[in-house]
Amino acid sequence: MPAIPTPPLRPLALTLALAIVGVGACSGQNAVNAQTLPAAQPAAPAAELVAGLPDFTRLVEQVGPAVVSVQAELGGRSAQGSERLRQLPDDVEIPEFFRRFFGPDGMPGQQGAPNVRPRGVSQGTGFIISGDGYVLTNHHVVDGADTVRIKLSDRREFTAKVVGSDAQSDVALLKIEAKGLPVMRIGDSGGLKPGQWVVAIGSPFGLDHSVTAGIVSAVGRSNPASDQRYVPFIQTDVAINRGNSGGPLLDTRGQVVGINSQIFSNSGGYMGVSFAIPIDVAMRAVQQLKATGKVTRGQLGVQIQGVDRDMAEAMALPDASGALVAGVEPGSAAERAGLQRQDVIRSVNGQKVLEASDLPPIIGAMAPGSKVELALIRDGKPRTMGVVLGALDESSAQAGGESRGAPRPGAVAPANALGIVAQELTDAQRSRMGLRPGEGVQVARVTGQAAREAGLNPGDVILAVGRNDVGSVASLDARLKAVGTGKPVMLLVRRGGATRYVTLTPGED
Repeated sequence: MPAIPTPPLRPLALTLALAIVGVGACSGQNAVNAQTLPAAQPAAPAAELVAGLPDFTRLVEQVGPAVVSVQAELGGRSAQGSERLRQLPDDVEIPEFFRRFFGPDGMPGQQGAPNVRPRGVSQGTGFIISGDGYVLTNHHVVDGADTVRIKLSDRREFTAKVVGSDAQSDVALLKIEAKGLPVMRIGDSGGLKPGQWVVAIGSPFGLDHSVTAGIVSAVGRSNPASDQRYVPFIQTDVAINRGNSGGPLLDTRGQVVGINSQIFSNSGGYMGVSFAIPIDVAMRAVQQLKATGKVTRGQLGVQIQGVDRDMAEAMALPDASGALVAGVEPGSAAERAGLQRQDVIRSVNGQKVLEASDLPPIIGAMAPGSKVELALIRDGKPRTMGVVLGALDESSAQAGGESRGAPRPGAVAPANALGIVAQELTDAQRSRMGLRPGEGVQVARVTGQAAREAGLNPGDVILAVGRNDVGSVASLDARLKAVGTGKPVMLLVRRGGATRYVTLTPGED
């Protein structure tokens, strides 16, 4: 549609001319003849940025035969990964969460014993990536399946072998015994941009080869509701529902650029926010699954978090970009290279790290043993550091927080400048929490407003003030006094299995 010339210029020009006439009359000067003023010229029409709506019929005709339906027959086994989402009630009204989407029997709700998947059928989608029968789908579609069946567009059916499956990337590679199959062309997800047209083909609710279209909403999205920290998701507004899992996301050339994997929903159905695994990530997993049946990833060995404005001020950073190191794992690649708490990683091999969620996909895409160069800021000064990556331990990648009871009575000190009533920890308590001897003090009560607003709770363990370790109530108070009143201070806090910095300003209550 051509742009409409902006009309306000004309009334503005007319008002100006009348104003000049009025001023001349009031001052006794000769009136200005409005007809002698140059007429306001209309603005030149803007160039067309969108020329018509696309027609996807040829695309679907060409690539549709390479899309298959996947049915995974599930036994009464214990399930992992997607089962955690299944335990959430369908009528949940608390904040929105990510759902993976199965067929009618694949996400049945709450029957059966906890953590046990009821017998049924998980229905999803897949697509053929080689003429000799390799099929790509989602890990969560076939996770825990006894039998996987593939139905082609020509109605032929095959029993598939699971060559390998990777929970972290949510990719599964299947193999059927067939030759001369239609093949999906692999595209380049790295070139995707927001606003670009994309198409999905899948089997929502068992409706084979359903086509939906939309645009790329964003790229490089992290998923706060799952353990898939190593996938920079493609966000789209393509209509996706249960049964679309594992289906292709296509560009207008008919090349697959992603695998439809998740939706963000309050209701369990499509709400306009869908997520796909970039095909570049998926194909790296495929290469390893073919060769070894599993996927290995590089690991740095740090706990990280985002940087906010208060943290940036406290650490004298130029801005709030980067990944803040909240902890360094003993014996890790990071420890061997000399990384420290409160280092802020800003880039890896020149690739910028704008947010903390940018770092895991970058590191995870590299092989163990790779040497990378980190650009970071320490004590307000930039520096570079070479690191040889270790191998990701899958158990640590999926580990959740440990439970902890209420703090035990101990040596309790009066509230300090932060309004925190702290207590000493015994060696037995530290051992249960996974702390070293002499590490940390526990929060018994929170009386200060700044501490409450920062989210500190009784039972939290304060490990450090800034980069300086804290092992007693006296050392905590000494560190806080050294910071001074009215200056932002960063506390390293352990809660359950997670360690992160919180920023607050003492003495402002």
